[in-house]
Amino acid sequence: MNVENPLAGQTMDETLRAAIESGFGWSVARQHPEGYWVGKLQTNSCMEAEWILALHFLGLHDHPRRAGLVRSLLREQRADGSWGIYHGASAGDINATVESYAALRSVGMAADDPVLATARAWIFQRGGLRNVRVFTRYWLALIGEWPWESTPNIPPEVIRFPLWFPFNIYNFASWARATLMPIAVLSARRPVRPLADGNRLDELFPEGREGFDYSLPKVIRPFTWEQFFMTTDRILHWAQSRRAVPGREAAIARVMEWIVKHQDADGAWGGIQPPWIYSLMALQIEGYPMGHPVIAKGLDALHDPRWSYEVDGAVYIQASVSPVWDTVLTLLAMDDCEVQEEHAEAVDKAIGWLLDNEVRHYGDWARKVRGVAPGGWAFEYANQFYPDVDDTAVALIVLAKHRQDPKWRARGIDGVIERAVNWVLAMQCSAGGWAAFDRDNDAQILTRIPFSDFGEALDPPSVDVTAHVLEALGALGYDRHHPAIARGVAFLRKEQERDGSWWGRWGVNYIYGTSAALPALKAVGEDMRDDHVLRAADWIAAHQNADGGWGETCGSYMDRSLAGKGDSTASQTAWALMSLLAVGRPQDRAVVWKGLGFLTSRQQDGTWDEAEYTGTGFPGYGLGRPIDLADGAEEALGQSVELSRGFMINYNLYRHYFPLMAMGRARNYLARLGNEPE
Repeated sequence: MNVENPLAGQTMDETLRAAIESGFGWSVARQHPEGYWVGKLQTNSCMEAEWILALHFLGLHDHPRRAGLVRSLLREQRADGSWGIYHGASAGDINATVESYAALRSVGMAADDPVLATARAWIFQRGGLRNVRVFTRYWLALIGEWPWESTPNIPPEVIRFPLWFPFNIYNFASWARATLMPIAVLSARRPVRPLADGNRLDELFPEGREGFDYSLPKVIRPFTWEQFFMTTDRILHWAQSRRAVPGREAAIARVMEWIVKHQDADGAWGGIQPPWIYSLMALQIEGYPMGHPVIAKGLDALHDPRWSYEVDGAVYIQASVSPVWDTVLTLLAMDDCEVQEEHAEAVDKAIGWLLDNEVRHYGDWARKVRGVAPGGWAFEYANQFYPDVDDTAVALIVLAKHRQDPKWRARGIDGVIERAVNWVLAMQCSAGGWAAFDRDNDAQILTRIPFSDFGEALDPPSVDVTAHVLEALGALGYDRHHPAIARGVAFLRKEQERDGSWWGRWGVNYIYGTSAALPALKAVGEDMRDDHVLRAADWIAAHQNADGGWGETCGSYMDRSLAGKGDSTASQTAWALMSLLAVGRPQDRAVVWKGLGFLTSRQQDGTWDEAEYTGTGFPGYGLGRPIDLADGAEEALGQSVELSRGFMINYNLYRHYFPLMAMGRARNYLARLGNEPE
């Protein structure tokens, strides 16, 4: 293949060195004084719409953030009147659109305003309010637009269920658990803060409210768990309406104690938006005054610049924040590019910050995992209850490079690494892999209850988290003969798709999963000439775009034919390159060269542009793992490629440090095979 060098007159190594130098100049200039890096975490307009509705519920109609939140909704509306889940989605999302519509009405926008008129027409085209998810129904109930008795009943008594019971709260994924608790209080109290008379949503009920069918979708098949839970839900509503629930007040008090105890140091809950916003409302209806320290701290976080950002006067409240993740991945890129000495001050500040933010608290994970001291890291700034395996694994890869440095040994790096390793090993699931926040969080019966029609209710082991753990253990000197690694490798082998790729739980999608698995297998000593490895490399090479890059749309989570297909992005191109570089085949040299040309030619002012969403929160399956996407999956899930049950993320630094990693690793590959095009 005759490929043109993207920078005429330079060898590819010189081109890569210049791109790396420019890239880390950009990075170092954006390091925070405390030592960390963090990029914007873009999601969807449900975040801002729900905050507008929450401010209405809390009576904060003159809140200084409200006008900016409204501007964000106006800025994000699609041309067809809808609001979507991710950039470039082929269709809008009914839930985001209804919530944005309600939010704009709550601030007084007239129903005949063109913004709302086009949104309303789109809503009707998609079947109207009948098709909204459970969480959107809760929001409509809170503002008096949906009857509480037609929402799933979450009894606060769940707080009492023992660990062995399937519906114990610790059997739900950490994010679902932290959200379920305040919703249980709201569900029990059924509070309503109605919209002003002129702002009601009457126009969304064109046939009138009296004849509207508010019920949850019918389960046609008899004798199913879904039918059982629908019946149970009706019984719970009946009992609540007759105040026939003994011990209800004591249960609510216990839930409120749990909520207060679980508030993060920065004022949020669980490091994510849903429990933060629902907890504030639960606290208010339970009599906590607005000036109470817990509520005040939660509201103050709305003004915390770490949680929000502005674009042309539009205010965006992030669904979460990623300082640990962004910091460890930036440090990993520095190691891959061998620039630690050149940027020693930045590296030292970042390592120091990382050591200072080790989690030493027994969080929710300790309910099921006994006999191990806390260790590791969370994703966010101050999330002591929910350290996660993924962040901890990448942090270990980074710290392994610095453990012999006397200054870090004096700071206790050996103990930090030992605690993190012990904690990670204790978190290994029975299936052999690792999940993000919990061990063996895979009770599928929980996905059958009406509450669980959103995103993912479970946190089972995934390929990408497992791969990062294996890579970390390999960096620390463990090999595939260690029992934990052997089980982890077996898990990866079992999860590999027939075409050679791996599904991505926390990144989009098959490109991400494959890019995690191949470097991990190499790190623990797997034979990179084995057939399963070569099939994966073949799959990656076969999905290169004509422009030299790689891309994959979020829609691949619902349409398998879209796997590995999409507009080229910097982050996904980097993942594909790192997959091929881990295998290291000479035959891929031209493919690698072309991919590097894509990255180097599109770097601007040290970084890359990337509007596409390549991070995954929830694919929307409910189970947290791959499912059969054969005929019927769309109807069963209530979503198509627009991912109405999903939650997709644009990590704004993915476009930056992943390309640098790929270029750093490519220099070693090309040094072996040659720096001139074929």
